[in-house]
Amino acid sequence: MSKKSDELRERYDRELRRSSLDRCVKCTICETSCPVSGVTPLFEGPKFSGPQAERYRDGASVDNSIDYCSSCGTCTVVCPQGVQVAELISLAKAVMRAENGVPVRDRLLTRTTLMGKAMTPVAPIANAALGNKPIRKMMEAVVGVGADAPMPPAQTQSLHAWLKKRPARTVAPTKGQVVFFHGCAGGYFEVESSKCSIEVLEHLGYEVLVPAQGCCGLAAQSNGLFDQASKQILALAKNLAKAGKDVPVVSNAGSCVGMLKHEAHHYLGISDELLDDVSVRSYDISEFLMERYDAGEIEFDFQPVDMQLPYHQPCQVRSQGMGQPASDLLRLIPGLKVVDSNATCCGIAGTYGLKKEKYDIAQAVGKPLFDMIDETNEGLVACDTETCRWQIQKATDVPTVHPMVVVHEALGLGKDLVRSQS
Repeated sequence: MSKKSDELRERYDRELRRSSLDRCVKCTICETSCPVSGVTPLFEGPKFSGPQAERYRDGASVDNSIDYCSSCGTCTVVCPQGVQVAELISLAKAVMRAENGVPVRDRLLTRTTLMGKAMTPVAPIANAALGNKPIRKMMEAVVGVGADAPMPPAQTQSLHAWLKKRPARTVAPTKGQVVFFHGCAGGYFEVESSKCSIEVLEHLGYEVLVPAQGCCGLAAQSNGLFDQASKQILALAKNLAKAGKDVPVVSNAGSCVGMLKHEAHHYLGISDELLDDVSVRSYDISEFLMERYDAGEIEFDFQPVDMQLPYHQPCQVRSQGMGQPASDLLRLIPGLKVVDSNATCCGIAGTYGLKKEKYDIAQAVGKPLFDMIDETNEGLVACDTETCRWQIQKATDVPTVHPMVVVHEALGLGKDLVRSQS
């Protein structure tokens, strides 16, 4: 064991390993729910890789098959005994990476903010290169990113550049302030989703504060880079806290807000007063709006949207235990028939499905979802997280948007992005 591995184990082990490990009764519910072990023998399954193997690790990672866990978190969600199965596996993966080293590819994939800053000024060239088959084959051979894996779409303008140039708001807010957390993708690759989210919040009466912000560290955490992830999430919490004390933090980055709400504590073992403060006032945007709607604080003046819309709730949104607020919100739109996917996972799992050796597994995991979309879509799909949208759109060739894009149009704020598909 290396000194770094020992430090990781000492830092994260005590709470995770002993607080939930012995509650496992080997019921195998996690096994039957795991989307990865059901399509490949390369992953031994969550029961073996989590609580069962943990009893024998004694500080070592034991079995390199844990690298094939996608960290979707389904095993923890379905466990009736409250065993932190996914967290145990994630901890073991971090120790394995500390022992064996992290590939350059995996380090590059975690630098999402840097990637966005680099690609935005040369967006047309970047998109052309990422759409070029020979270049993608070269990337696969040299870097290890799958030649057919979905890539983030570079935009010619970042969200903060748009904010600087947009006209000043003329209508005074009536509902107070919110801090908007857009995530790396929402700042650089999914700018339209962030614009729609901000305009929806403003239309409903909120003053939207958008501070400078960096990465939440989720990509680093899922790749075993716990030190990097810890630094990133603490820096993010500091930036969000500066924007407004006791102000709700609202995010359209479905998986990233989960990092703020629970993963920084349960996976990284961070105990920090500032992060704790930001965490308890952080919301997924659909969660925030539905809570205010149910409390009678806001109303929606929706126009009809006559179409059938498949909706997929990503695993990392489901793991936050907030129900399906986006589905509930979309169902308030007259004429819109929402069809829930009921799929466990789309397969991409952040950076997992981008990797050459895991691409086929990711596609097999997502196939039931892709088939469902092929059967039910009328030209559009809704999904809460960025990488899942890229995965779905690449696999099905159906435009896939954040639910706020649909809400934005139903409120009469849109540019016929939805109706143009129907």
